[in-house]
Amino acid sequence: MTRFARHRMLTGMFAASLLAAATPSFAQEVRLDVPYVPTSQTTVDEMLKIANVTAKDYVIDLGSGDGRIVVSAAKLGATAMGVDINPQRIKESHENAKAAGVTDKVKFFQQDLFQTKFSDATVLTMYLLPSVNLRLRPTILNEMKPGTRIVSHDFDMGDWKPDQFKDLGTDQVYFWLVPAKVEGAWTAKVGADSYKFDLTQKFQEVSGTATMGGKTLKVENGRLAGENFTFELVDGGNRRVMMGKVSGGSITGKDWSATKG
Repeated sequence: MTRFARHRMLTGMFAASLLAAATPSFAQEVRLDVPYVPTSQTTVDEMLKIANVTAKDYVIDLGSGDGRIVVSAAKLGATAMGVDINPQRIKESHENAKAAGVTDKVKFFQQDLFQTKFSDATVLTMYLLPSVNLRLRPTILNEMKPGTRIVSHDFDMGDWKPDQFKDLGTDQVYFWLVPAKVEGAWTAKVGADSYKFDLTQKFQEVSGTATMGGKTLKVENGRLAGENFTFELVDGGNRRVMMGKVSGGSITGKDWSATKG
């Protein structure tokens, strides 16, 4: 099945779930924002691999279905939580966690994913729909810590380009690092020189200018990988690669530093 056909299938199932909610049935009591389509174990393994999940992580899966991502993360040593609005899926999740012997590392909650607090996760996984991803995007960008790993099965985040992408044939895996915020004015010390940086940010991509006295340089090819900030300071034909780490209102590099404002 092609990616386009799979997208149409899932969108159609989503519409069907909403139609079912208009009839006296279980769906009338539990509104499904996303139809239940299990992720294959091969894709689950790739999602956790691209996120480099280890025992140090706290993984949250939104729309966790039968809990296979949560259970797989726990088998890697991580602490994990799953959220699903369907009580049948939650029941299956508990059964699967018990069978895998990881009940001490997992939790499952029957609740609306839009009412779920997930900002403390180090890894966030999802197999939702594009419209749902876009509704979650502001919370991910504004409330999750820079460097948090986000993995989506099949669906992207609109114009927020993935940091990595893997095509598995019938499935696709998208990966992002939540970028630090650097847009705005910064006062920087580069060696013995003082600069005023004015940065423009679009997700992990950064550009702008740097002024020193009456001279203006360009900031080009800026990129954020979580808290790690790399860019080129361009002075005519000369390019200087700058690297630093963002921590709130400061950036610290090997031979330079900056403060916000």
